[in-house]
Amino acid sequence: GAQAGAPVARAPRPDSVPAASAVPIIAKPPIRKLAKDLEVDLAEVEATGLVGEITREDVIRTAQQASVFKNIETPEWPDAREDRIPVKGVRKVIAAAMVQSAFQAPHVSLFVDVDATRTMEFVKRLKASTDFAGVKVSPLLIMAKAMIWAVRRNPTVNSSWTDQEIIVRHYVNLGVAAATPRGLVVPNVKEAQAMSLLELARALEQLTLTARDGKTSPSDMSQGTITITNIGVFGMDTGTPILNPGEVAIVALGTIKQKPWVVDGEVRPRFVTTIGASFDHRVVDGDVASRFLADVASIIEEPALLLE
Repeated sequence: GAQAGAPVARAPRPDSVPAASAVPIIAKPPIRKLAKDLEVDLAEVEATGLVGEITREDVIRTAQQASVFKNIETPEWPDAREDRIPVKGVRKVIAAAMVQSAFQAPHVSLFVDVDATRTMEFVKRLKASTDFAGVKVSPLLIMAKAMIWAVRRNPTVNSSWTDQEIIVRHYVNLGVAAATPRGLVVPNVKEAQAMSLLELARALEQLTLTARDGKTSPSDMSQGTITITNIGVFGMDTGTPILNPGEVAIVALGTIKQKPWVVDGEVRPRFVTTIGASFDHRVVDGDVASRFLADVASIIEEPALLLE
């Protein structure tokens, strides 16, 4: 009507979109570059700095929230009020083994944050290599090789305990914890220490495919000497894994994601991961556990050390 153009009718509401979009984005060039590297839209960042300036922490917080809430779906509640799942088969065996391990072996756990940027670059180069054509290459491969390298320098972590003796094994049957429809299984790559990087990549791929198809045999899961669990594939930063029965060390590889990291006195976005590990304290003392985990971390930080 005639009053539609009156000033009082045009007064913007506090929550109006035009008012929000009119707010200028105040961010210094390094912050804008960080936002670009982390794929963050500065218009969606809540500024906490002086006079509405976007800080480094604001960008990082927004990036972390985006990764957490990405691809989340809310399933419908089932009609049944509860399900009763029989404890049998693989699940029953796993449960007994975990209880035995948790209560018989005194666990000690350690964690270390690692700059995995060079590992990610190495993985990228391997994927582009004709030698690795058709073979699955991931950070898990470098992690597996890092563990084998670190075992050679710290053989005690590749042992087993009996009440009469400690058996130190000078070969590596590398177990890989795998989630399957039947439950958790830990098949292992036999004689992994004798394999080239390409051979290890093929063995890990075959092991994983066999586990997912539910075709892992008892012999595949026996005689393991040390285990890796890749909880990073589930978006987890780290964890305190329970030892595989009969072993004295297990390493958990967390998710690898970009974070601010100090390099040569400057804060830069780097690919960072947290490596966690549990040890049987009857066999592995704290200093040995620390050296082993530090050696694993050193390879993730600089895979070129594998050439020595």
